[in-house]
Amino acid sequence: MHTLEHRLAQLPPSCGPVRLVGLDGHAGSGKSTLAARLAAGLGGAPVLHLDDIATHRELFAWTERLLREVIEPLGRGETAHYHPYDWRTRRPGPARALPSAPVILIEGVGTGRRALRPHLALLLWMDMPPEDAWARGQARDGQEQEAFWARWTEAERRHFAEDPSRPFADLLVRQRVQGPEVTAERGETEGYEVLPGPGRTPGPSPVVTHGDDSSAVC
Repeated sequence: MHTLEHRLAQLPPSCGPVRLVGLDGHAGSGKSTLAARLAAGLGGAPVLHLDDIATHRELFAWTERLLREVIEPLGRGETAHYHPYDWRTRRPGPARALPSAPVILIEGVGTGRRALRPHLALLLWMDMPPEDAWARGQARDGQEQEAFWARWTEAERRHFAEDPSRPFADLLVRQRVQGPEVTAERGETEGYEVLPGPGRTPGPSPVVTHGDDSSAVC
């Protein structure tokens, strides 16, 4: 039995000395929750949230900045520095360091875009229909964010139509929900099911999780 975290730690480096692992999927699909669990299982692996890279004016047009500020320094074995975007004040915050580490998780919509895939050791796709994911996200953010969500869903549809990620995912991750009575706002799960993705090289059979701990992946 090998945990998913163990598998990630054993991947060949993909960006200098770093194993960059991407978690992509529709907004509201649970990427940040899974990233936090994997990071904990990896002993505190750094997590880069693309919400810190995107801005109101650049929902998806942040590729060059991410490559320049994060990918290129990590590729040289250096500490990267970026300015997390403050979605309330609508401006970048103070610089934040992202030290080189054996595994770094990058989570967010568009992580698996074509410009980033060559730098990823593995790409995971949170496999949830967009309408379900967006409903969860909107329930989480409340009515005050309705206008933003209307703009976001249109931009996300356009992005994935032009630059899809799912066809290139190495693994598909599906959350196990505790019965029909559980609401999107509660978001309770019984773990994850992990299956080979469309972009995966043929290999071992699918891996499945049971229970709330992602370390149950085998």
